[in-house]
Amino acid sequence: MIVRLCKVAVLAAIALWIGLVAFGNLTDYASNWPFVQHVLAMDTIFPDAQIRYRAIHSPLLQRAAYALIIAAETLAAALCWLGVWRLWQAHRATAAAFQRAKRIAVLGLATGVLLWLGGFVAIGGEWFGMWMSSQWNGIESAFRFAIVLLAMLVWLGQRDDELDG
Repeated sequence: MIVRLCKVAVLAAIALWIGLVAFGNLTDYASNWPFVQHVLAMDTIFPDAQIRYRAIHSPLLQRAAYALIIAAETLAAALCWLGVWRLWQAHRATAAAFQRAKRIAVLGLATGVLLWLGGFVAIGGEWFGMWMSSQWNGIESAFRFAIVLLAMLVWLGQRDDELDG
């Protein structure tokens, strides 16, 4: 039972973390808005980079991208919190029931991985050349998020034994 409770607790910590990120972006929109603008505008990458044609200068499209980021963060947090609730409800159930209860949590964690690995590392980092910017480079932070979420996905995905009588 202790392993199940630990999985619930760590998932709750992750849900809190992602939830605070989403809450911060919603309540302090202006703090990360310049980051999104500069990454999409590609105005701080190497001066001779040949990929500048990929830049997005439209404020409307930049705001849409930021809204999509916040929506994905909110969805990941909500799914993780729902996963916490489902796992808590099933923590004394059979191994099969506890395994089934993991589904929503897996969706939440995967949503986060898609956002931070797919969105920030792949799209932001490689497509928009964020890795070239000394000022607006969020790859290290995004990588940290992705690794934590992937580690939890691996641990959560492991089958749990039946509870001792």
